[in-house]
Amino acid sequence: MEGLDKALLASEIIMERKAVDPVLFEVTGLTSITDYFLIASGNSSRQVQAIGRHLQRTMREKGCRPYGIEGEQEGQWILMDYGDLVIHIFYQPVREFYDLEGLWSEAPRIGLVKKDGKKSK
Repeated sequence: MEGLDKALLASEIIMERKAVDPVLFEVTGLTSITDYFLIASGNSSRQVQAIGRHLQRTMREKGCRPYGIEGEQEGQWILMDYGDLVIHIFYQPVREFYDLEGLWSEAPRIGLVKKDGKKSK
């Protein structure tokens, strides 16, 4: 599966668990680490863990396995490495503290559309 398709699939999956403010950045050419960053948050550590578990299970069913996952136990910041896609799922106050959107502000954002047809921020 191509990187953008994988990123869009992951964004749909996390929205199924009501992820808060998902943002997708294309970082190709800005870093050699990955091509896309998907950043989202949950309103509690339990929600963050639920989003992460659901994402990992559903991505596996679609044939995508992560190279690594960090932070599942704590539920404050889960990082999932899918090679050309890196996903950050934060507990909302932790997301605000680290402000990855500010760090990658020069990266183009890819518009995400929720199942109800509304665009995410």
